[in-house]
Amino acid sequence: MIDRRTFLTASSATMALAALGITPAALAAKRIQFGAAAPFSFEALIEQARARAGQPYAPPPTLSREVLERIDYDAHGKIHFKPEYALFAKGPGQFPVTFFHLGRYFQAPVRMYLAEGASARELIYDPDYFDMPKDSPARELPKGAGFAGFRFQESRLDDQDRLDWHKNDWAAFLGASYFRAIGELYQYGLSARGVAANVAVAGKPEEFPAFTQVYFEAPAENSDTVTVCAFLEGPSITGAYRFIMRRDKAVIMEVETALFLRADIDRLGLAPLTSMYWFSETVKSTAVDWRPEVHDSDGLAIWTGAGEHIWRPLNNPPRTMASAFSDANPHGFGLLQRDRNFDHYLDGVNYQRRPSLWVEPLDGWGEGSVQLVEIPDNDEIHDNIVAMWVPKAPARAGSSYRLHYRLYWSADEPYPTPLARCVATRLGRGGQPGQPRPAGVRKFVVEFMGGPLVSLPFGVKPEPVLTASRGTFSYVFAEAVPDGVSGHWRAQFDLTVDGNDPVDLRLYLKSGSNTLSETWLFQYHPFT
Repeated sequence: MIDRRTFLTASSATMALAALGITPAALAAKRIQFGAAAPFSFEALIEQARARAGQPYAPPPTLSREVLERIDYDAHGKIHFKPEYALFAKGPGQFPVTFFHLGRYFQAPVRMYLAEGASARELIYDPDYFDMPKDSPARELPKGAGFAGFRFQESRLDDQDRLDWHKNDWAAFLGASYFRAIGELYQYGLSARGVAANVAVAGKPEEFPAFTQVYFEAPAENSDTVTVCAFLEGPSITGAYRFIMRRDKAVIMEVETALFLRADIDRLGLAPLTSMYWFSETVKSTAVDWRPEVHDSDGLAIWTGAGEHIWRPLNNPPRTMASAFSDANPHGFGLLQRDRNFDHYLDGVNYQRRPSLWVEPLDGWGEGSVQLVEIPDNDEIHDNIVAMWVPKAPARAGSSYRLHYRLYWSADEPYPTPLARCVATRLGRGGQPGQPRPAGVRKFVVEFMGGPLVSLPFGVKPEPVLTASRGTFSYVFAEAVPDGVSGHWRAQFDLTVDGNDPVDLRLYLKSGSNTLSETWLFQYHPFT
């Protein structure tokens, strides 16, 4: 027997869903089970984060660790979400949502909700949503256990069937506050995350705040835009996020966030990006790997508030290094994959197609720095690069932050410099051919292409402008790269230094009073 309260709740929910085009028939086709409706708004989520920051941190409840540990890499790989259960599989909107299962590496459940109007209903986990072996340990988890993450599938309205939505996705949120998207080259690569706390702080472990609640706003019929809200919590921070995501030639995400600190954070990273860099043409140990290059990103690009375009090639350093590029109200920054030549990788995992990721602030971020953290690595399975915005003011308990920014997952940065761009950095032994190579001398060859170099008058050579934090230069000159490509030049110089401390280098090309290239920055680690 159904009591009056249950009937009225179900009736009002049905009317709200029908107003959004989510009919009972469509729900039956999806067979997703929902919990009771509860009030919801993004503003209320912000207030929840503000209130929670004033309370002691309580780790979220976990399921049976013994069961989750048995869902290892192999077992997890045999668990697949059934597309017929996808949220929005029949609409509204173009993009169905599928879900990741919990396991050894993703043990914290994320509560998923469908938001309609001013209320939200939880999606109740059921093992029937997944294909899994009969003996899978995942079958031991209770109903309502929760999900590990989610992803948006390609458009269900693709009438050319170029990308079957059942098999292809374009954005995924999985693990702590990590998320990623494919670019216009249809390949996943680096990740973003909601926030970074105490990355590479001596004597302190890094914190990994997590999205614990996710709300999917029902989209308009056939919309090419999706909206997701998320609640973030960690030992030192809480936050509310709204992601408005558009699947275009690239993937574009507009992000609004409100953050609240319940404890001091020594290095608070906002809009952080995480990538992998093992080696490139710049530095490679002898026979470390058969491939010429292995990296998801090859450099950090910054468009400063003053208008300077900077290119900083990435390093795999001998020890963890943190570099800060002070600025005020930057136009943007990003980790890019500029090298798109397959012959430079020779690998079937498509490093040449990995997306570049650009952060564009949509409001003034004030004073601070773009910080780059590079961690030593000897394989391609780890993310060892972090780029983020760090405010100048100390991040103290009780502080709050409101941010509005846009992320571009694309093949190139959205606002490239009109000047020549750096396309390669190469290191070798210093000195001259046919002569003994002196100790402590390194030769640098930095290639630039495009921009004003294309129209440089015949007989005019660019002038390299060089500075270094220490050491001396010799054999400094520029020459056209002999490949017949107009506007392709390289600057060469030898650097002599003593000791093993890193050297910060700065270079750009000019002709008279005219700047011809973006600014190349590099951190050189002698004798590595």
